Amino acid sequence: MSSSIKSRLPFIFIFGLLAALIITINWPAEQGEKKSRQRIVPVKTAAAHTEEFKDVIEALGNARANEQVLITSNYSDIVEEVSFQDGEIVKKGDILVRLNNQEEAAKVRELEANLAESVAQLNRFQDLLTKRATSKSQVDQQEAQTKAIAAQLLSARTKLNELTISAPFDGVLGFREISVGAFVQSGDVITSLDDLSTVKVDFSVPERFYTTIAVGQAIEATNTAYDDKVFMGKIVSVDPRIDNATRMVKVRAEIPNSDYALRAGMLLSINVERSVEQVLQVPESAIIPIEDNHYVFVVNDGKAMRKQVIVGRRKPGMVEIKSGLDENQPVVVEGALKLRDGTQVKVLEPKVQEPS
Repeated sequence: MSSSIKSRLPFIFIFGLLAALIITINWPAEQGEKKSRQRIVPVKTAAAHTEEFKDVIEALGNARANEQVLITSNYSDIVEEVSFQDGEIVKKGDILVRLNNQEEAAKVRELEANLAESVAQLNRFQDLLTKRATSKSQVDQQEAQTKAIAAQLLSARTKLNELTISAPFDGVLGFREISVGAFVQSGDVITSLDDLSTVKVDFSVPERFYTTIAVGQAIEATNTAYDDKVFMGKIVSVDPRIDNATRMVKVRAEIPNSDYALRAGMLLSINVERSVEQVLQVPESAIIPIEDNHYVFVVNDGKAMRKQVIVGRRKPGMVEIKSGLDENQPVVVEGALKLRDGTQVKVLEPKVQEPS
């Protein structure tokens, strides 16, 4: 072997080592990349389906009683009897409180006696007048006196009746603010009374919805005190004026409340149904927004294919699909972020919970 070849052997050896090292380094990467292209991604799917879609307006409002009053006394006197308890349900005309009425009752009896005597005297004068034994002026004077006594009696009876305080309508009483033996002043609050058989709720909606709100339209109301209960009602009036500052229109609805579940002052979440349609929908998690467009991954023959869709209205958890999908077409709802167009997928069956 010539000396020139011997001198080059170290360089050839080193070159061979470098080439082998490069091949060794790149080989796993190429294999891994190939495997990544062939990987199977587990996903969960849901079928696009047609379902009822309610177009609703959301608002908040405070419940108030159909009728509500503060029961007060028209006169100052001592409380003689209290005939109700806190929170009691009463009927119209039920006696709530009696004030001391002995003086008024005595005055009524006195006036009744005076009126009876005055009427008898008037009858005698009228008989004498027919016999021309008295003058017409004396009869007129007695008649006027009789009418005056009758008016005084009516006033006395009215005051006597007002010393007995009754419920003006059916409803639920509030807290009792007085006790037997207490002296109440005219205007003092005795209790409150709410007619809760029907609950009114006032709420406001933006003026752009004014033409879609009408009397008789159905509403749904919920309250945090009742997790799953929905109260149904209807709109009874729409304010003809729009607030200049807020650009909102005031709406009043009524909700039947025969079981008294709703109480005055409750905060209600209101949904007003504008329209109900049958539309194609998919779960919101299936939608992939990219810039101004929306996409979904559909599964076809074990592969994920990206499709552009046109979305419409939304409701919690669901999106309307205007175009781009067919009925019952499966779309990926979990695992879409790992997918590329054409990726092989394995559709996972939803877990079924066994009864405990």
